[in-house]
Amino acid sequence: MDIFWEFIIDMKSDTITAVATGMVDSGIAIIRISGEDAIQIVDKIYESKSGRSCFRDFSSHTIHYGYIVDKSNYGDIPQRNVIDEVMVSLMKAPNSYTAEDTVEINCHGGVLMAKRILETVIRNGARLAEPGEFTKRAFLNGRIDLSKAEAVMDIIHSKNKLALKNSVDQLRGSVFNLIQKLRNDILYEIAYIESALDDPEHISLEGYREKLSEKTDDILSSLKKWMDSFDNGKIVKEGIRTVIVGKPNVGKSSFLNLFIGEEKAIVTDIAGTTRDVLEESIYLNGIHLNMVDTAGIRQTEDKVEEIGVGKARKYADEADLILYVIDASVPLDENDYDIIEMISDKKFIILLNKTDLEPCVTEEMVKNELLLKIPEGFPAGFPLIRTSVKESKGMDLLEEMIKDMFFHGDISYDNEVVITNLRHKEALMDAYESMSQVKISLENDMPEDFYSIDLMNSYASLGKIIGEEVGEDLVNEIFSKFCMGK
Repeated sequence: MDIFWEFIIDMKSDTITAVATGMVDSGIAIIRISGEDAIQIVDKIYESKSGRSCFRDFSSHTIHYGYIVDKSNYGDIPQRNVIDEVMVSLMKAPNSYTAEDTVEINCHGGVLMAKRILETVIRNGARLAEPGEFTKRAFLNGRIDLSKAEAVMDIIHSKNKLALKNSVDQLRGSVFNLIQKLRNDILYEIAYIESALDDPEHISLEGYREKLSEKTDDILSSLKKWMDSFDNGKIVKEGIRTVIVGKPNVGKSSFLNLFIGEEKAIVTDIAGTTRDVLEESIYLNGIHLNMVDTAGIRQTEDKVEEIGVGKARKYADEADLILYVIDASVPLDENDYDIIEMISDKKFIILLNKTDLEPCVTEEMVKNELLLKIPEGFPAGFPLIRTSVKESKGMDLLEEMIKDMFFHGDISYDNEVVITNLRHKEALMDAYESMSQVKISLENDMPEDFYSIDLMNSYASLGKIIGEEVGEDLVNEIFSKFCMGK
């Protein structure tokens, strides 16, 4: 027997349990139990209001009111201790989340109470579930495919409405349906070629190269569209890594405080106050920014400040977007030239700040003196906004410019599928490479069995996304990232 399937059988032979809600005091806690002995275990510890009840006799998808009772023996003396008043949900196989018999005990939400009921369940025959093991069983039992399983965790960790919508769509099958359609198209071509090679008298390949070439172009176009969606998808899922840079005392920390609506960063008139980085998550009308405030960039002899400047350069190098703050009331100097050269290959927006004061730096000066290094075809053209933290000026324009840079002015994707998972992108790239080889073979008039090999490779690569071409190690790695009880 295949080692992977032996692993699956072993996994499904025991009953697992975990607290499915957060381990904090709350109104309700849920202890989830799944496996072939789930109902038998609950029979041992549950009593209805009217006395003993047999859960096996209850219908699936019903809720029952009663008590969880600990019947541990102390020496030869049987004990009966009521632990909590509960509501217990019953979902029989295969119509449950895991496709196994599943019971969920809804108890009062104290951490101590949840732990005590969990311990009672374990004493009566269950074992503590591993992280993500309920969802892993749903996948292994054919309840969901791997892309839907990954969407479960994406929903939990969604940081904005777009990410949540995309994850819910994926859970409903948006990725699975597209991948399955592509695989069916590829499989049809493989079957046709193999049938024609086996039975040339009845199935002709005359004119087939032209048809396959057209189908290959369609598949390559679809694959490229989804691969290209990953950059935007990653931003939707994880947010825009935004780093604020500039010379000391230009208003960087004041900007961060304005964004988050509270005094998180220390602001003084003393240059070099910020010596380390400060990170905050900010939501700007649907746009999620992972904002990083950094030390002022300048030449300095102060060793501590020099470390902060080094960190600022490192964070700027890793940024998706840089907000370069310039103090309009202070002349430009060599530090400004150094900063613009450092960020010239990045997406950046210049914030000409303190415009409420007597101006010393104008937009034309910035354009003529600093922006000579701006990359050709920069998405937002002239990326400068006149701002004033004191007057909260320029924030609406900043929001619009960010939308133009990252979402082409529109941050809704309607019903389009957006790839947000790096593993999915890598599988798509492998499939694209194999389909490109099919195209090359067609152009070089190679024998038909060459097409079949590369088509099969593409079919297998797409299967990795939905879990039909994966091994135990990958399954374990994916589900180890899940939270306990899910």
